[in-house]
Amino acid sequence: MAPKNQARDNREARERLRLYQARQGLHARQRRRRVRDDVVGVGVLVLVAALATGSQLAFAGSRGADRAGASATSSASPTPSASATAGNTGEVPSKDIADGKTWTGTLTLNESVELGIELDGARAPQAASVEIDLIRKQFYEGTTCHRLADGKGFRFLQCGSANGDGTGDAGFEYGPLENVPSDGEYAAGTLAIARGASPYSQSTQFFIVYGDTTLDGSTGGYTVVGRVTSGLDDLESEITSKGITSPGADGTGEPEVATTITGATIREDD
Repeated sequence: MAPKNQARDNREARERLRLYQARQGLHARQRRRRVRDDVVGVGVLVLVAALATGSQLAFAGSRGADRAGASATSSASPTPSASATAGNTGEVPSKDIADGKTWTGTLTLNESVELGIELDGARAPQAASVEIDLIRKQFYEGTTCHRLADGKGFRFLQCGSANGDGTGDAGFEYGPLENVPSDGEYAAGTLAIARGASPYSQSTQFFIVYGDTTLDGSTGGYTVVGRVTSGLDDLESEITSKGITSPGADGTGEPEVATTITGATIREDD
């Protein structure tokens, strides 16, 4: 077999193993809970009111539980979190991994969009440590970015679910929330952690804010784990500007351009 084909087969085998391992911790919980929301999901009534008055889009929204950031004009009514109790579940990576330092790396989408990233191990030690661990283990490679919001004042791309559709994790959920903006403002370039209704329902999903966004802080807000330092222009021109396939009631949906994480690197900053 040619080396190129062998390398491809090895990647596919690693991906199958990764998905299998990730799903082990998921299956037992899925029998006892509803499918989670994607990134944002809080407050459909607020969104309806906003649409009725023509006010700024700032919603939450999604599939089954409050999955990540939403704005003052939310879109989907909250549903029970995957994790209703206040406490970590599963084997959460140690918060000491980040060592209180800044970590830098790259996140590559569709092999052509390379984002420079920076994780803040001082302000978000637990979330940064989880992301570092997942990237080191190549968890994200081959996963998709399944949800896009492209409204005015509400622009993010959500990624990182084990099953590629907003469900699945790596067998753990964690908290508490860290480094949450007090004013609900998430500037362009923000990297934040998606979650359900509970502050301890963070796991593998994250969202990239590619345009200044206002998110509803009434449920506690969302952990800001770092920022994108380069590549947002390419992200917008090649992916987010192409729009959404079949937007849901909250105005979010799958990106028109199917988006896969094809690479991720991380290292401690010098």
